[in-house]
Amino acid sequence: MFEVTRAEYNSLRSQFVTLENGKGEHSKYLPFAFTEQGVAMLSTILKSKKALQVNITIMRAFVMIRQYYSDSTELKQRIENLENEMQVKFKDIYEALNFLLNPPNPERKAIGFKNSHE
Repeated sequence: MFEVTRAEYNSLRSQFVTLENGKGEHSKYLPFAFTEQGVAMLSTILKSKKALQVNITIMRAFVMIRQYYSDSTELKQRIENLENEMQVKFKDIYEALNFLLNPPNPERKAIGFKNSHE
């Protein structure tokens, strides 16, 4: 269990609108939160059916969050790989277009007869 920071508390408060304006507008104390391991340890102490159901629900939430971040990490990596691949392809396309629009013009010797009167 740990105490959330003021910034975390303000973020949560704005997301969940936990307190009404006016009386009780500002919390005196910062709330505490449990880690996944803390919830597991708490379940060994609390033995009621309700506590067990809540514990199972919370553990499932942790599993879902972990899966979400795992999926988003994999997706982020795939997007980065695609971006890198596209950068290489666009660089090749840019170089090809630049070559076609501005072909190199090497110095060439004139072909034909020379005028001997010059």
